[in-house]
Amino acid sequence: MTIEQVQQEIIGEFSMFDEWMDKYSYLIELGNDLGELDAIDKNDQNLIKGCQSRVWLVAEMKDGKIHFRGESDAVIVKGLVALLLRVASERTPQELLENELHFIDDIGLKQHLSPTRSNGLLAMVKQIRLYAVAYSKIAG
Repeated sequence: MTIEQVQQEIIGEFSMFDEWMDKYSYLIELGNDLGELDAIDKNDQNLIKGCQSRVWLVAEMKDGKIHFRGESDAVIVKGLVALLLRVASERTPQELLENELHFIDDIGLKQHLSPTRSNGLLAMVKQIRLYAVAYSKIAG
């Protein structure tokens, strides 16, 4: 599946809910399905700066694709991490650099998050892009 196809799938899932409380519940459910990081990965190097809650993002290059793992100590943010990983993980650096992650705006997440959570979400997206830039230089 392409990045665009995964984003359309997420948009479709969220469009099934009319109320934002249901969308939050779904986010929490997604976060609960996200595996936990090993304690060794929960370090300052993997900590996303700019998030109110603690968010760790780990990236590894395998067979030309970036594999992301992540976790948060906040339930809704953990769901946001799960969504981002679903779209971004197992992609080439080029795919990540050529595609905008528009699903965040399309499902209305930005407008329904507190300013600090919204900033944290943007910080996570920025970090994913930074990993893509770094790995593209290594791979290229």
